Amino acid sequence: QVQLVESGGGLVQAGGSLRLSCAASGRTFRSYAMGWFRQAPGKEREFVSAISMSGGSTYYADSVKGRFTISRDNAKNTVYLQMNSLKSEDTAVYYCSASNRYLGSETSDYNYWGQGTQVTVSS
Repeated sequence: QVQLVESGGGLVQAGGSLRLSCAASGRTFRSYAMGWFRQAPGKEREFVSAISMSGGSTYYADSVKGRFTISRDNAKNTVYLQMNSLKSEDTAVYYCSASNRYLGSETSDYNYWGQGTQVTVSS
């Protein structure tokens, strides 16, 4: 069992940056692959990025590749999403997720979810 709490969202101008954090409870954080998803109004939740248990493998959606960077600090039970060169189309609620099965890009791959943090990019 793991609980996830996101932070770091907010309002930013296009071209700006934000760093999202996701703090996880429990002693087994390093046993989970971690993912970030987002959901814009009226749209389905979509994959943004994922990172393996050790942090050695990372994956990105094509729409954020080269702009976003996922990382994790297993000593702090925290996963991060550094978002640069933000665009208006990045506006969404961003969700942190954890999987004790495997690293994936589908919502069904993940067992646990945070409550989400709003990111709004003004143009």
